[in-house]
Amino acid sequence: MANPNDFLMRLRRRPRWRFAAVLILAALAYVYFHRAGPVASNGVTFTARRGPLDISVLEGGSIQALESQEIKCEVRVGYNGIKILKIVEEGYQVTDDDIRTNRVLVELDSSDLRKQLVQQEIQYQSAAASLTDAQQGYDIQLNQNLSDIKAAEQKVRFAQMDFAKFLGDQVAENIVGQLGLEREFAAEGTNSALSAAALPAADPASTNTSPQSALPPPVATTAGAKAGNDDPPPANPAAAGPKTKPVAPVSATATADSETVDFMPYANMDKLGDGQAKQKIRELEDALQVAQKEAGQAESTLAGTKRLFEKGFVTKIDEQRDEIAYENARLKVQTAATARDLYLKYEFTRTAEENLSKYAEAVRELNRARKAAVSKLAQAKAKLRSAQGQYDVQLQQRNEFKDQITKCVITAQKPGLVVYGGGGDDMFFYGDQERIREGGIVRERQSIITIPDMTKMSVKVKIHESYIKKVKKGQKARITVDAFPDEMLDGEVTKVGVLPDSQNRWMNPDLKVYLTTITINGTHDWIKPGMSAKVEIFVDRLADVAYVPLQAMSPHEGKQVCYVASGRTPEMREVEAGQFNDEFIEIKKGLKEGEKVLLHPPDSGPPEEGIPGGGRLPGAKPADKSKPTPATPAAPAKTVAAGKA
Repeated sequence: MANPNDFLMRLRRRPRWRFAAVLILAALAYVYFHRAGPVASNGVTFTARRGPLDISVLEGGSIQALESQEIKCEVRVGYNGIKILKIVEEGYQVTDDDIRTNRVLVELDSSDLRKQLVQQEIQYQSAAASLTDAQQGYDIQLNQNLSDIKAAEQKVRFAQMDFAKFLGDQVAENIVGQLGLEREFAAEGTNSALSAAALPAADPASTNTSPQSALPPPVATTAGAKAGNDDPPPANPAAAGPKTKPVAPVSATATADSETVDFMPYANMDKLGDGQAKQKIRELEDALQVAQKEAGQAESTLAGTKRLFEKGFVTKIDEQRDEIAYENARLKVQTAATARDLYLKYEFTRTAEENLSKYAEAVRELNRARKAAVSKLAQAKAKLRSAQGQYDVQLQQRNEFKDQITKCVITAQKPGLVVYGGGGDDMFFYGDQERIREGGIVRERQSIITIPDMTKMSVKVKIHESYIKKVKKGQKARITVDAFPDEMLDGEVTKVGVLPDSQNRWMNPDLKVYLTTITINGTHDWIKPGMSAKVEIFVDRLADVAYVPLQAMSPHEGKQVCYVASGRTPEMREVEAGQFNDEFIEIKKGLKEGEKVLLHPPDSGPPEEGIPGGGRLPGAKPADKSKPTPATPAAPAKTVAAGKA
């Protein structure tokens, strides 16, 4: 005879037969207990069955859209939040026409942001003016540096020409070589001094112009120039005439050596080049030679006059006149010799050193001009960069305010059903927040509305850790919606949580559940997000096994036993258990089909943890009564089994 409990469970599904069920149950109980005798008085029994057994996991959850558009508050408003001025009614169906016309779904209060934008606009304009001023100052300084360096280069070139003009090209080059002065005037010198500190400038209109474009084109270096030399270009050879050679400038480090140069070895026409010094020495030599010739002629005239005077042919006056003429000629020779010696000893050396000193001083001024140009340009560049940084900051803040104002108006972007936010995960972050409504306050990142995709729905359930190892992706499932209990839906497991639910961990650390998503097959208009549903996940199907209810299993000294009803005293029998579902468990050894087992141990106390009714899951150890027992998931209201009549 069938177990009355099974029969009663079937009758409970048909409320209209309750009265008849009570009568039938009473009759069956009378017959059952009358036949069972003393053994039946110890508890309700169940006859072990053999047949197919579906291994499934039954859990409750809520229906959600598989994909949805969640609209959150993206305005940075701080903790005080921002007011909702206008919001579309909940349940409104967003259509494609709403998307084309940019229908406003949510409008937030942007008055404070607009006031801040006005203040920011003032700061932005001030920063733009400062940037323009810094840009113009940079360009002016760059041009001024070019003028200063060109003037210094010209002064060096003229001083070099004067030095070479006085001594001659070859002698000037020899002296420069003796002093160890640079022999080339590098073309990159001027440009490098300026371009080292130059940078592309950006005006407020974001039109980038390069200050380096104002630099003159580089002048090609001569064959003897060293690679990477930072000196200015050599003087134009044509500037000194056809016979003028390029003369190298001296460096600032060699200026002190100009005083140690001995110019006396060059005080010779044979050693000097074609210059003012040689020309002057030639004039002095010529004057001396003329004076010497005139003195010799005067001496010969005086000697002839004396002979004539002795013979009486001339007077004494004629003799005295020739003596005076001779004395004048002799004095002219001395004067010319003295003038030549003084020039060679003093004037030549002084003029040579003076020209060399002017040349060295011009080079020093050029070096100072270059360094001053780099320093001034660096200051102008620093000022420009500072102004550029301030401008960028103010521009970014200005754009952010505009973007924040734009985000205060949320338009339709995707068709679907409008569902208000304000619950779920947001409660964890914001606590007791105000519900979504016109005039309500929302905070940054708070969900305002959600538009789910109604064509792809799913059920999210939390699977206990004791069952999660059975659940795999791709397993079939059967879904029952609480609002429509007569409708059965098919689904499939599409996602299984790898880690326990973090939100549940805060509420109950001892309870480990895993979020699992079951996708509903097909499209059903009557399904709405948020509905409660029960999901039966089919884990396995055993074709032909013996099974009994979970309540019939009991732990005893680390073993699994069943109490078999035989005669007046129930027999405790050790069994080997297999897989189980929420109601039945597979018996591999120790029990045969048709044997009756007690659903509760005889004279049992409080049931042990693990199996409803006092049993323990197969392979589990006895519960430690000295430690707190973690909470286990409640048994689902609907039992699942295969092979029940």
